[in-house]
Amino acid sequence: QVQLVESGGGLVQAGGSLRLSCAAFGRTFGSYAMGWFRQAPGKERDVGAVINWSDGRTAYADSVKGRFTISRDNAKNSVYLQMNDLKPGDTAVYYCAAGRATTKSTLGYDYWGQGTQVTVSS
Repeated sequence: QVQLVESGGGLVQAGGSLRLSCAAFGRTFGSYAMGWFRQAPGKERDVGAVINWSDGRTAYADSVKGRFTISRDNAKNSVYLQMNDLKPGDTAVYYCAAGRATTKSTLGYDYWGQGTQVTVSS
């Protein structure tokens, strides 16, 4: 099983930057995908960015494309989300997730962190 530990959330002003970190602990089976999903108040949890652990290929939600960058560090077994040019609409709880295949759907992920709050003030 996998445990995901997130850090890096906080309060920033619009136009600012923030980097989220997620460390994965435990054995994984197969080639896992990891991703960052977010859930704003009153809305469904949706994809922000995903990365294939084996080949490093990435995919992004249209709303964050060009502003967010997901990356991985194999040695640290961690995934990061660099968020630039943050907007108030980015305010949400951000969840790190791990799954067995790369997908933008929440249903494709087996393990989830507890979430970290990102608040962007205008």
